[in-house]
Amino acid sequence: MIAMDAMRPGRRAVLAGIAGAGLCGFADPAPAVTLRRMTPAFDRIIAPGTRVEVIARDIQWAEGPVWVPDGGGYLLFSDPPANIVRRWSRGGGVATFLSPSGAPDPDRTVLREPGANGLALDRGGRLLIANSGGRSIDRVDLKSRRRTVLVDRYKGKRFNSPNDMHVARDGAIWFTDPPYGLAGDDRSPAKELTINGVYRWREGGEAVLVDGSLTRPNGIALSPDERRLYVAVSDPDDPRVIAYDLGRDGMPTASRVLVSAKAGHAQGKPGLPDGMKVARDGTLVCSMPGGIMFLTPDGEPIGLIETTTPAANAAFGEGGAALYVTNNHEVLRIALRPGWQR
Repeated sequence: MIAMDAMRPGRRAVLAGIAGAGLCGFADPAPAVTLRRMTPAFDRIIAPGTRVEVIARDIQWAEGPVWVPDGGGYLLFSDPPANIVRRWSRGGGVATFLSPSGAPDPDRTVLREPGANGLALDRGGRLLIANSGGRSIDRVDLKSRRRTVLVDRYKGKRFNSPNDMHVARDGAIWFTDPPYGLAGDDRSPAKELTINGVYRWREGGEAVLVDGSLTRPNGIALSPDERRLYVAVSDPDDPRVIAYDLGRDGMPTASRVLVSAKAGHAQGKPGLPDGMKVARDGTLVCSMPGGIMFLTPDGEPIGLIETTTPAANAAFGEGGAALYVTNNHEVLRIALRPGWQR
């Protein structure tokens, strides 16, 4: 989630509650989205001529998509300013799934975005929430909607506003904690930590700081072999994606800038490095200035889902047959070629 007024058209109106909540069904066309082939490898991921569909629109700020395979499959996505998580399915359209999704009784003088942000599933299929408003990582039973706070502090101090996360094979949760959910960002009097950190948490343990040097850590993902960690930095002064080499203890041994987004941002393209996912073949799918970019594990561009508004995040769904994109006030669906991740 990027809480920069300059990067979101109508951001002040959105936070004031002016934006509507009209939702649409499946297969509505998205005329403002272009599939831009940057190398021939893009054709094996998305077939030329593929139609981009809008499955929801008029969201205040669409974020955190995750595909739930149970019961025929459905998509959950968050709306942090509205404090709602919504559900979409092919047969059922869009409906409210959690409200409130974050802080139950938010103080808007303290919280700019009180709701859930990043969503994921744990190894048992339960919903995990980067609770921006509650300033915690939560677990929710999908059937009962019962919520459990897993971790909300580092060394006794409250997190800023957890933003995005990745669940490792051993169940560890890697997550980022920028100040975007707080009114005033780093200047907020409610901010207890001096850093905006990247953390790892395991059941029964405490949060472990992975990197406390980043100004705006945002999207996060592990490579398929879990030897590399990717973190998007959505600082407009130095937007970039960082790659960390991980040692046997799972902690970074080295880091480097995988992709710099300075040029695209300077050209006025909408958005910044934000949410990301990694495919089973190692392809990185990341929000960048201009839309959702497909990159090789070494950071070479493959293709772009080009949007005219900031794209926040993406998620694979339907067994890898579709990519879902949270694009400002809309949620998009793009069909993917069968078996491309193999």
